[in-house]
Amino acid sequence: MAKILVTGAAGFIGFHVSQLLLERGDQVIGVDNLNDYYDVRLKRDRLRQLIGQTEFSFAEIDVADRQALPELFAGEQVDVVIHLAAQAGVRYSLENPHAYVDSNLVGFVNILEACRHQGVRHLTYASSSSVYGANTRMPFSVHDNVDHPLSLYAATKKANELLAHTYSHLYALPTTGLRFFTVYGPWGRPDMAMFKFTRALLRDQPIEVYNHGQMQRDFTYIDDIAQGVIRAADRTPTGDPEWSSDSPDPGRSRSPFRIYNIGNHQPVQLMYLIELLEDCVGRKAKQTRLPMQPGDVPATYADVEDLVADVGFRPATPIEEGVRRFVTWYRAYYRV
Repeated sequence: MAKILVTGAAGFIGFHVSQLLLERGDQVIGVDNLNDYYDVRLKRDRLRQLIGQTEFSFAEIDVADRQALPELFAGEQVDVVIHLAAQAGVRYSLENPHAYVDSNLVGFVNILEACRHQGVRHLTYASSSSVYGANTRMPFSVHDNVDHPLSLYAATKKANELLAHTYSHLYALPTTGLRFFTVYGPWGRPDMAMFKFTRALLRDQPIEVYNHGQMQRDFTYIDDIAQGVIRAADRTPTGDPEWSSDSPDPGRSRSPFRIYNIGNHQPVQLMYLIELLEDCVGRKAKQTRLPMQPGDVPATYADVEDLVADVGFRPATPIEEGVRRFVTWYRAYYRV
């Protein structure tokens, strides 16, 4: 049994990862600041599923708090850290950039410092498919350069990867970054398209369809994401002796540092997603077609071969099944 600290434990992914860790017998220390970026009731209801389980403890801490976080680490002998706390959302980063600096940059450095000083065995952290930015070669590969982000959110996630590599190099801290691709499923985030579309359909309200529907997303079901996170956390990276400084591979290093994509490797047209939701809800959507939004990208598509080769896992839940499960959960949770 390992002692694993999960930041963002009341968040969408953090909740599912914590639940899966507890099911297999690990001891989990959950950390979350329960901020109001979206409905706090949803976060508290997720947390309620975890609190009370024998091997779960919770600390309401902001990772940007330079005093509280080190104190928590000093009081616990943590084996592994799974860092999922972050200020999420591409569009919101245009409205409130400082929230991203505080959580995603200051908070991440605090996590790195705590892991370094407490001798944590492995830090696994959330990156994002957003780092691919202006890249258009598909599928997106961790071996491609990602130096052209299109949003502040994406830039902070790329910065996390750079900071992690620095600590892997300087202090031999093993780090693994996971680029998530459009995560969805039960207990999901209200600011995400699938959640917003379902809510609007059930209320017979119009849905906002960006880029006039010409969007593709590599929708990845939450159970696949949680399984991939844990599998990656279980595999502590070592340096790659074949890495060359003459032609540096962005996804590898001589240091104990790795980057992986976690996506379904099957991009879905936005209009097909809407059709699936219409079938599940039993109602046709009223659509408001809008142009592409600042910071957004027209398509995402993950190359997951490194994840398969190194971690032995490939996300595989079909979008049809995932959408059905989400709508079933939504109806039950909101009693619709």
